[in-house]
Amino acid sequence: MTERRANPEVRVRLLEGAARLLAEEGPSALTLRRVATEADTSTMAVYTHFGSMADLADAVVDEGFRRLGALLAGVPRTGDAITDLAGLGLAYLVNARQNPHLYAVMFGSASLGAYRPQTADERRRGRYTFDEIVDAARRAVDQGRLRPAEPSAVAGQLWTAMHGYVMLEVAGYFGADGVEQVLTPMFVSLLSGLGADRDAALASMRTLAPVEARSR
Repeated sequence: MTERRANPEVRVRLLEGAARLLAEEGPSALTLRRVATEADTSTMAVYTHFGSMADLADAVVDEGFRRLGALLAGVPRTGDAITDLAGLGLAYLVNARQNPHLYAVMFGSASLGAYRPQTADERRRGRYTFDEIVDAARRAVDQGRLRPAEPSAVAGQLWTAMHGYVMLEVAGYFGADGVEQVLTPMFVSLLSGLGADRDAALASMRTLAPVEARSR
């Protein structure tokens, strides 16, 4: 069967299939035939939906950040910015659990080979997802929940810590109690080091525990 019209479902299958190939086998596996087989469609579908393999690789990265951005935007904003930061952190974890292959591609643990971003603007794709964390950090500073600091620097520390944990969890280094025994203490220690009340930060993480449990 030849795909002649764009089909949203086929497009998603192609994106996820390409992400699996990149994450599990590397860029040499990203061929028309392999991608089409992964997506259970025709080779023509790649051209119909993306135009070229390079465009497909770009779209994989964009789709990964789109899904992450949607989850971060869906975190309820409260009057407590520390709770919001904790919620954003857990949404980041949920995204990686739901989309492990996309996550590997968008943050570079899966090589894109010749398809890697070439320009500064391309390398900054997905920056809007970081802005969600910067905004919550700014509110935490404004509320006096954190010491005065540059919000982007605060957000950078939190994102770096979350990324490190998430990479290890997705790789299978932590069991079912990883959030309780590793992530929560790490996040609370980092927030308290930035000026947050330790007990309040821990309470914020505890209130979000059911969300984390449902993501598994």
